[in-house]
Amino acid sequence: MTYLKAYSVTEAIKKLESYCAYQERCHKEVFEKLKGMRMIPEAIDTIIVHLIQENYLNEERFAKSFARGKFNIKKWGKSRIIRELQLRNISKFNIQNALKEIEDDEYHITLDALARKRCSQLEGLSLQKKRKKLSDYLLYRGWESNLVYEKIKEIT
Repeated sequence: MTYLKAYSVTEAIKKLESYCAYQERCHKEVFEKLKGMRMIPEAIDTIIVHLIQENYLNEERFAKSFARGKFNIKKWGKSRIIRELQLRNISKFNIQNALKEIEDDEYHITLDALARKRCSQLEGLSLQKKRKKLSDYLLYRGWESNLVYEKIKEIT
């Protein structure tokens, strides 16, 4: 039998301050972490309130950071970013604010570069197969279908 350490509220606060300081977290992640530490609901509420008051936990900041990171590093489109933020129970208001972090020009430049790079990897396929694979790839990454189909017409 594995023994799980019991945490006092003070110990849990210190641990969660470090957890939140390391990288931006959403409320859901913090809540799950506290549940994993076997904290009681009253303690969880107390700790989350403390983290918010001390500015360790901020959903708006998390959403903006998440959107910027997933777009710049993983090259995700807005649909995928929205879906992932919704899975983390982020409010519509914060999702809309987060999407403002992505410049329209930069968004279209990234889509173009991603589409062209993928298209060059699909040499030797029939035009129909190339278009199908390219659209599947871009749609999976969360790019809006109207933009994907326009881009495919443009480059194939």
